[in-house]
Amino acid sequence: MQKKSEQPLSVNRRDFLKGSAAVGGVALAASSVQIPLAKAETKPVATAKGEEKLVWSACTVNCHSRCPLRMHVQDGVIKYVETDNLGDDVYGDFHQVRACARGRSMRRRVYNPDRLKYPMKRVGKRGEGKFKRISWDEAFEEIASNLKRIIAQYGNEALYLPFATGTLGATVAASYPPPRSISNRFMNSIGGCLGHHGTYSYSQIFEAIPYMYGSNAANSPTDIENSKLVVYFGNNPAETRMSGGGVTYLYQQAQERSQAKTIMIDPRYNDTIAGRGEWVPIRPGTDAALVEGMAYVMITENLVDQAFLDTYCVGYDEKTLPASAKPNGHYKAYILGEGDDKTAKTPEWAEKITGIPKNKIIELAREIGTTKPAYICQGWGPQRHANGEQASRAIAMLACLTGNVGINGGNSGSREGFYTMPFVRLPVGKNPIAAKIPIFMWTDAVTRGAEMTALKDGLKGAEKLNQNVKFILNYAGNCIINQHSDINRTHEILQDESKLEMLVVIDNHMTSTAKYADILLPDCTTSEQADFCMDGSAGNMGYVIFADKAIEPQFECKPVYEILSGIAEKMGVKDVFTEGRTQEEWLRHLYAQTQEKNPFFKEITFEQFRERGIIKQKDPAGHMVAFKKFRQDPVANPLETPSGKIEIYSERLAKIAETWELPEGDVISPLPIYARQFEGWDDPKREQFPLQLVGFHYKSRVHSTYANVDVLEQASRQSVWINPLDAEKRGIKNGDMVRIFNDRGETRVMANVTPRIMPGVTAMGEGAWYMPDGNRVDHNGSFNVLTTQRPSPLSKGNPQHTNLVQIERVQG
Repeated sequence: MQKKSEQPLSVNRRDFLKGSAAVGGVALAASSVQIPLAKAETKPVATAKGEEKLVWSACTVNCHSRCPLRMHVQDGVIKYVETDNLGDDVYGDFHQVRACARGRSMRRRVYNPDRLKYPMKRVGKRGEGKFKRISWDEAFEEIASNLKRIIAQYGNEALYLPFATGTLGATVAASYPPPRSISNRFMNSIGGCLGHHGTYSYSQIFEAIPYMYGSNAANSPTDIENSKLVVYFGNNPAETRMSGGGVTYLYQQAQERSQAKTIMIDPRYNDTIAGRGEWVPIRPGTDAALVEGMAYVMITENLVDQAFLDTYCVGYDEKTLPASAKPNGHYKAYILGEGDDKTAKTPEWAEKITGIPKNKIIELAREIGTTKPAYICQGWGPQRHANGEQASRAIAMLACLTGNVGINGGNSGSREGFYTMPFVRLPVGKNPIAAKIPIFMWTDAVTRGAEMTALKDGLKGAEKLNQNVKFILNYAGNCIINQHSDINRTHEILQDESKLEMLVVIDNHMTSTAKYADILLPDCTTSEQADFCMDGSAGNMGYVIFADKAIEPQFECKPVYEILSGIAEKMGVKDVFTEGRTQEEWLRHLYAQTQEKNPFFKEITFEQFRERGIIKQKDPAGHMVAFKKFRQDPVANPLETPSGKIEIYSERLAKIAETWELPEGDVISPLPIYARQFEGWDDPKREQFPLQLVGFHYKSRVHSTYANVDVLEQASRQSVWINPLDAEKRGIKNGDMVRIFNDRGETRVMANVTPRIMPGVTAMGEGAWYMPDGNRVDHNGSFNVLTTQRPSPLSKGNPQHTNLVQIERVQG
C-alpha cells in the first residue's frame, strides 16, 4: 500500500503562513494545518484532444465520511478514479483520506445504465415506472402551477421535504440537513413548508441523550489511544465508516497504540470485531437489561465511581434525587429492586432477557467496573428499536457508573465525536412555518396530518397540524419507498392521488422512489458540477474538499441549483432564490465569507484551493473529549440541562411521561430503564414469526446508494444471515433461496448460514432496491418490506431493527 507520494505534495502551514492564526477562538500552532499541493493539471482547464487531466472531486453520500476522489479525465470522459495520495500517510499526522471501494466506483455511478437522462412526466400509476419525456420548461411549469394551486387551496403547511441524504456534505448541492439544504432554501423562498425533526439514522439517541447530558457529545475515536478498554454496543465502523475519512482506520490505529481490549456487544459477529477482540452476542432490543444486570454487580460489589456520581450527577441515589421524584425513585433503588416494580435487576434477571449467561454478565461488570479509562460507545443500531430512547440512555448510564465521562480515553457512552473545520454554508433563510413533524411520520402526515398533535404524535413548534401533506419535493433521496418502513403500506398510500397530490423527484438514477414520481428530473452527479465538500469524520482531523467539475453534464441533466432556479423563476421568486448569483458565484461568495470568519483561509485564494483539492486541519485540542471542562469544574462549566449536571433522573421526562398520549406498551421514563418492546424477544407473536430480524449497513452500499453498481453487488451479494441451528430446523443450506416474511410483506434472497449470528436472530443488509413481482413479493432482499411504521415512544423515531419474521426455503 502506498505510504508516500512520488513527489512533495504537502507543505507545512508555516511554509504558507507566517506565525499562527486563531480559528474558532483557539490559537493554532504552525503545524496544525496541512495544505496539500497538487499537480498543476488539477485545475479544470481546456485540454487538447487525447490529453489527460486530473480533477479533484468527492464522494458525498451518507456514510458520514467525505472522501476525495481524483478523476482522470480524457476527451471529456472519466477514465479511472483514484483517491487522496497527498503527503506522508502517517497516523497522528495528516493521514491520507482514502476512499473505500464504494467511492472508488464513482465512475460506474456516473456512467450507469440507470442514469436519468431527461425530464419526464408519469403516465402510468405511481410505482409502475412509466413516464413520457417532456422539456425542462414543461417540467418547471407543471411543478410551479401545482405549487401555486396547492398553496392557494391548502397553504404552505401542505408542502413537505422528506429525509433525503443522497448528497451530504456538499455546500450548494446538499440535500440534508434542512439548515444547509438547497431545497429548503427554495421552499423558504416561496413561503416555507412543513418542517421535520430527527433523522432515520439516529432520532432516538439524539432525542434521548440530551436529557442526560444536554447534548450528544462524545470523545473522538483517536482518543482510544489513551484507553485501556473499548466497549462497543452495536458499533460497526468497519462496514459503516470504512474509508480513510471514517472511523475504522482511526479505531484500528489508536487501538494498536493503546493495546486496549475491545468488547463487542451485538447480535452479529460483525466485521469490526472480527479477529480483534471479544464478541458478546445479545438479543436485539435488550441492551438496557444487560447494563442493569452489570449495574447490580457494580453496586453490590462497590465498583461504581461514587465520587463521580455524587459530584456530577442527579438522581443516582437518594442524596441527589430531585424533590419532585417519588421516594426510592432513584436509579440505585430501581436496580436493587427497591423501586416501584420491586424487581432486583440481578444477573439472573438479565440473563433471561438478554440471552447472555449470568456468569458472563458478572465477568463483564467486574472487567468494565475495574478498568479505567474505558471507551464506552454505542453505534446507532441499539437505538433504532421500538425502545431505542431507553436503550441509548441506559448505555450512557454505564459510562456514568464507571466515571469515564470527561476524561481522555473515556467517553460519554454516545457514538464517536469528531472535529470539523469552520466553513460557511449556503444560507437557506427562515421557514415561516413553525410546525415540525417527526421525520419518520411523514406517511401519517399524508394520511391524517390534520389530526396530528404534539402530545400524541411528537409534533414540535405547534400544538397541532392544520392540514395533510399534499406536495412532496424529494431531492437526492430514496426514503419515500426504499428506506421508509412497511413499503407495501406506503405503496398503498401513494396509489391514492387524492391524498398526496404531487410528488416531484430530483435524482441521478431510476431508484425505487423515482418510479413513484409524478415529475422526474435528472440531477447532475458530483462529478458534473463544482462544489465544496466537508463534514468528514476523521476523528481529530477536519478537512474540506474542493469537488470540482470533472466532466460536462450527461444527457439533459442539470445541477439542482439550476433546476430549483428554473422552478423559482416560474414562481416569480428567482431573484429571492438566487440573489443574482450562479453556482460558481455562490461558491466564491461563500469562500470569501469563510475567509472573513476563519483567518487561516485569508491567505489561500479560491483558485489555490481549487488547485490543491483538499485542506486538512487538526483539532487544536488534540483529541475531542466530551464534557472535559464540566469534569474539571462543574460549577463554572455546567451542562445544558436544567440542573447543569448529568441527569440520571430527568424531571422533564417525568413530565412528558405524565402528559403524553402513548399507545399501550410504549414507555417513557425519567430513569434510563429497560423497557419491553413490541415484536421483541418475548412477544407472543413469536409463535407465528419466531425470528427477530435486524438490519445492518452493508459494505457494498451506503444505505441504497451504490446499490446499482454491478461490481460492488457482485463483491458483496445480498443475503439473509441465519444461524446453523435455525437453518437446520428449516432445512435451509448455505446459498439456498429463501423467503423472509411476516404480516407486512415478503422478500426473497439467498441464505447465508453462519455462526456469526446468534440463534433466534436473523439479519439482512438494508438498502437493496425494492423489486416486486405482480404479487408484491420483493425479489431483491429489500429489508423494508418487513419493517413497521409504528414509531418509538419519545422521538417517534425509526424502529427498523424491531421485527419478527419467519424464514422458509423456496422450493424448486
